[in-house]
Amino acid sequence: MLMLGDNLIYGRLDFLRKAIKSNGKDATVFAYPVRNPSDYGVVEFDIDGKALSLEEKPQQPKSHWAVPGMYIYGPGVSERVRFLEASHRGELEITDLNKMYLSEKRLRAVKMGRGLAWFDTGTPDSLIAAGNFVQAIETRQGLVVGSPEEAALRSGFCSLDQFKQGIGQLPVSPYRDYLQGIVDDLHRFPSEYPSALLEQ
Repeated sequence: MLMLGDNLIYGRLDFLRKAIKSNGKDATVFAYPVRNPSDYGVVEFDIDGKALSLEEKPQQPKSHWAVPGMYIYGPGVSERVRFLEASHRGELEITDLNKMYLSEKRLRAVKMGRGLAWFDTGTPDSLIAAGNFVQAIETRQGLVVGSPEEAALRSGFCSLDQFKQGIGQLPVSPYRDYLQGIVDDLHRFPSEYPSALLEQ
């Protein structure tokens, strides 16, 4: 799986887990509905999710589904990269790699769906929009966006004991207080957490 560094994706990622499990030897791009598809890479796909076309910032888009900078590839992708040629920018383009799979009818598109926020933060305006979004979530809900420790705990990648040990290694800071608050909430509001998490 590859993800470009200027992307911010926020929301439930169940669609991503399913896509990873079902990818096999193919390639998967994701599709996000936008009002202005001409500003993005655009994917056209059929009802089964098979990609039909892939265009970079088309003047007359064939769909309103933009391709966020997140991709899944099967085994052998590294060998394919060796056949890519540099673009006019002097760079290897991920779109050219995806078009290889498209030409073989092995490129799938998975809709990201409603309730998910995607920001391409490659311009100053879009970076400000993403920052405002994160600030709103953190201020209104009291959540931290992008906490690897919290994500690891909630996904079962670390135990509650390991989570607590990690907190102890952090310097005194608001972020450490936030993580400690998660531990406190586990004990204060156990009905809001999966039983598997409480049993760790």
